[in-house]
Amino acid sequence: MGEPLGFVFAFVNCAGFVLYVVLGHRIAGDGGAEGIDRLGASMLVALVVVSPVGFVEAARTFTQPLLLAAGIGVGICSSVVPYVCDQLAMARLPRSTFALLLALLPATATVIGIVVLRQVPTLTEVAGILLVIVGVAVHSDRTPQRPAAGGRGR
Repeated sequence: MGEPLGFVFAFVNCAGFVLYVVLGHRIAGDGGAEGIDRLGASMLVALVVVSPVGFVEAARTFTQPLLLAAGIGVGICSSVVPYVCDQLAMARLPRSTFALLLALLPATATVIGIVVLRQVPTLTEVAGILLVIVGVAVHSDRTPQRPAAGGRGR
């Protein structure tokens, strides 16, 4: 059985993903470009909020160009590219469909883990992945499609 604190963290993570999908769709509501501009503004706010936490520890890297370049590369690959792709997808997909695509991420990560890292999942993990796949298979979106970007009256 799982640890109680682990369940708490799992539910907090779930709440975070719900907020991400709901707020992300609001941000992407007017189309891709406006959503990306708003995403950029939110990343600047996050930079200001989070920077004091690790600034002293990170200050050493400012004198090491290779580490600084690596950090910038990780930031672009782990935040900018995926979140811009998410904004473009959220501008075009209904919220429920996008949420189901997010639910497939663990299955994708498992396949990559098997192929690249040779990590074989347990039967319980495979059962969880299969439940997600079944949920995706029986999903039918009954929400009306969003109008194309620029199609709304202002």
